[in-house]
Formats: sequence, structure tokens, C-alpha cells
Amino acid sequence: MTKQNTLKGSFSLCGKGLHTGLSLTVTFNPAAENTGYKIQRIDLEGMPIIDAVAEHVVDTQRGTVLGKGDVKVSTVEHALAALYALGIDNCLIQVNGPEIPILDGSAIKYVEKIREIGIQEQNAPKDFYIIRKKIEVRDENTGSVITILPDDDFSITAMCSFESKFINSQFATIDNVEKFPTEIASARTFVFVRDLVPLLNAGLIKGGDLDNAIVIYEYEQKQEDIDKLCDYLQVPRMDATKLGYIQHKPLTWENECTRHKLLDIIGDMALIGKPLKGRIIATRPGHTINNKFARMMRHEIRKHEIQAPIYDPNMTPVLDVNRIREVLPHRYPMQLVDKVISISGTTIVGIKNVTSNEPFFQGHFPQEPVMPGVLMIEAMSQCGALLVLNTLEDPERWTSYFLKIDNVKYRKKVVPGDTLIFKVELIAPVRHGISTMQGYIFVGDQLVAEATFTGQMVKNK
Repeated sequence: MTKQNTLKGSFSLCGKGLHTGLSLTVTFNPAAENTGYKIQRIDLEGMPIIDAVAEHVVDTQRGTVLGKGDVKVSTVEHALAALYALGIDNCLIQVNGPEIPILDGSAIKYVEKIREIGIQEQNAPKDFYIIRKKIEVRDENTGSVITILPDDDFSITAMCSFESKFINSQFATIDNVEKFPTEIASARTFVFVRDLVPLLNAGLIKGGDLDNAIVIYEYEQKQEDIDKLCDYLQVPRMDATKLGYIQHKPLTWENECTRHKLLDIIGDMALIGKPLKGRIIATRPGHTINNKFARMMRHEIRKHEIQAPIYDPNMTPVLDVNRIREVLPHRYPMQLVDKVISISGTTIVGIKNVTSNEPFFQGHFPQEPVMPGVLMIEAMSQCGALLVLNTLEDPERWTSYFLKIDNVKYRKKVVPGDTLIFKVELIAPVRHGISTMQGYIFVGDQLVAEATFTGQMVKNK
């Protein structure tokens, strides 16, 4: 089982804000299990905290801006991308101003500091959201599309079209986020002169320079505007008729701009609140479409708050029906688990195929066969008994009995032809033969019942 992670200690980085030009310090701190990402404005009274989730994004025009009431923090995407890609699930980010410093315009400084301070594994399991079907969001006005497809890992392909002879059409891909430090993290943010001049005239990007951005001059501008830009960037004045890149450091990769777009996608996906397992294909991505997609994913996750285990009928059972009979004393008509497809120290996944020949359908009900709810909970508890009894040397010499059942919920009736998928988890370690578990029953990917129950293992006389 993959566990959640936090930082082993705290670290700080100092730099200027891209938009404000302020001298800023951002500090990254360890956080407790299930905290997620939180950003704290320590320069304001009461030091308010913003949960870093998609619905708290209040602006996407010049980066991702999080807000809660009058409190805002901008340019959060590079830091969040580094945390997400390096597997950090829980972190408190403290900043002494309205934005996170731009540093060199990439995420590499965060990666280096995270590696330096170290990563601490926690006890809680990492709660992946597994993509089971194609999900897509598009913007008809811009032509932007983000699609996510089922995959065993988290991967991204970004395709961009910039209408520029310097960077016309590019794509970038990352098949495994473990490659983020070497293939994506150093990609710098970029800006076109056609966008830069209006921003300068509006008094924005006060912290922008050639050390934190790639500047692309692709359409001829007035000489006086180029002179003003060069003076602002503190570089020698250039001929306004000569197009190209304006930068101190050469491109790291030919497709560095699209790699940075991919970096931004990762940072914006961190706002979903759960790590994903799926392949993202992004066409003409940007913060606006990224946030629209992240919000839709959060809505999708809320609809499937508890995900069904993946069940492939072709999988070889971990425990087949014969082994189950060796562990459990139940026999027809009360043996209600057909096979176990997964088992660990704390979790078990079992299967029950419900057929029209079940004896209880004769009386429940003759004209409308429905599986009794008590038998669904019994089947779930048999799965839980298999989990704890399977750890014993002679499980056939023990029997598990109910002590308590709580919080039973039925969400949908079960009928002949359904295949029940049980997922049962230990809530606490087994002590004195007593175990408390949380159980779920699914049909397909739909949750049909759940309960918390306590049982006791008793040695047979």
C-alpha cells in the first residue's frame, strides 16, 4: 500500500514577486496526514489560510491565483507542481506577501530543496483517484481541450500552437512523474513581447526580467516600445526590426515553452486534492482550461467519493472457493463469498456472484427478487473474517463473530445477475482477537452498501 508523504523538515526560498516586484519569502512546512496543500499569508492579521483546491482559484489570466475573501496568493502553480510531482501529499506553505516568488521562472529550485530536506512517509494510505473512463473538457472559443483517459500511472502529453515562426507547433510528454526533476522542472515560464508591452504600460509584471522568463519577440513593434522594454529588462537596446528570443540563458530544450505548459498543468492538477492515475492529453492548455478541468474532476470525485476496486474476472483469485472453505466455517446456503482477488495486511477485496438460484429469492421477493440487506452485510463481514483469519496459522480452528454493526447505509438494491465487489479495511489494529472494520459493497463502480462493524475471533473448542 502506497502511503502519504510530507516533508522531513521546513525550508525557505527568497525572491521577488513576478507581478508585484516585492521581496518575498516562502516557507514549506511538514503537515499532518490528510491535510493536503494549504497556503498561509503570514503577513496579514490572523495569518489566514487558503486551502489549495480548484474552487478557490479566483484568477487565471497571468498565472493561478488562489483567494478566500479578500485574501489572495498568486503564482502558486510552480511550487505546487514540484510538491505534486515529488509525491508530497501534505504541506503548509507560508508566504509573507500576495504571491509566491517567481525565482528563475521554473520549479527546479523547489525540487532541489525538497530533495535536500527529504521526504517523510506517513501512516495514512495515499488516496489515488483512478480514471475509469474518458473525461473531457473543452473551450470552444480558444480551441483548448483537456482529455484524461485510463492509465496505470499519471502521465501527460501537451500540444501547443503559438502562431509564431519561432515556436509554432510543439508537443511535450512525461510518461512518469518520477522524470519531472530532469525533464520538466527546469522549463522556464515564457512571454511574448506583444503581451509584455501592454502589461508594462499597465504597471504589471514589476518583477519580470531575463533571469526568470523567456521573452519571445515574434512580431515587429514600435522602436520606442522596444527601447522601453530593453531599458526595463536592463539589457542593451535592440533593433526593433530584428525578431527572436531575448534572454540571458539559452533554451534548455527546443520545446522548453511547451514543457513549461506541462509543468503548469501538473501544478493546476495539484488543486484537484487527490493524486490521479490516468493519462492527460492537453491541446492548447492554459491556466483557465486547466482550472476548468480541475473543478470538473473535483465534482467527479465527489460523485464517486469511495471508488470501487478494479475487478478483472480473468484475474487468478488470491483465495479461491476451496481455500475460503478451509478458512471459514460457512457452508451452503450461508457461504456468501466466492473468491478473494486482493488481500494485504489491512485490506481485502472479495467477490460474490448473485444468481437467480439463491435460496433467499424464493421468499424475498417472489415477484421482485431483491437480496436481503442483512445478507449483504453478512457477506461483507465474511470478507472481513477472511482478512483477519487468514493471518492465523490454523484459521480453521477459529470462528469470527459479530460484536457490533454501525452506520449501515443501503444505496441501491441488489438483484440476480449482479456481481458484488466487497472492499473491507481494518480501522484499527487487531487487539485481543477483536477487530473493527469499514466495509463497502459495489456493483460495477457504484457503491450499493456500506457499514462499520466489529468482530471477535474465538478459538473453537
